[in-house]
Amino acid sequence: MADEIKFTDSTTDLTEENSGEQRLGEKAWYVVNTYSTHEKKVAFNLQRRVESMGLEKLIFRIVVAEQEVPVMKDGLPTGKTRMKNLYPGYVFVEMIMTDYAWYVVRNTPGVTGFVGSSGKGTKPFPVPREEIEPVLKRMGIVDESMYDRYNVGDLVKVIHGPLEGTEGNIISINRENGLVEVETIFFGRSTKVEVDFSEIERI
Repeated sequence: MADEIKFTDSTTDLTEENSGEQRLGEKAWYVVNTYSTHEKKVAFNLQRRVESMGLEKLIFRIVVAEQEVPVMKDGLPTGKTRMKNLYPGYVFVEMIMTDYAWYVVRNTPGVTGFVGSSGKGTKPFPVPREEIEPVLKRMGIVDESMYDRYNVGDLVKVIHGPLEGTEGNIISINRENGLVEVETIFFGRSTKVEVDFSEIERI
């Protein structure tokens, strides 16, 4: 499981100390550049800044996209596992993009910039929901709002887990237990399988 740092969730209008009044925008995910292998250090540095500077209402979750994978030897699993960084050189930050929050993040030690920023003082664009969702799901991070994009009949693909690569149509969605029933084809026959919501992606 990737490092996940959660903070108080708030999207109400606030004023920023030492930076004048500013109407806040929507909370969204952004991608921060750093040097490969420095991702955890950057996440730690940013967490410390959030706590020491009181930015809990502007910066919420900081995620290094890691996933536990089996250790292989001669093509066979050894029974051991290791953490694999799915996106070397990147840290994912859920935040409300204001001048102050943007300044704090990009001046955090180890941060080399934002993805989606052309420089020259322009703020970056947030990552579209359909692009950030698979990243979060691979780490088992599911938000209630993700369910709103899925309906019975949708064609989906299993992106990880025992049935990875399987495609099928949604038959039912259970928000309470996070399970989705999918109808797929196995050996030429229609088969119903149950998978975790975090394991599927719309096609």
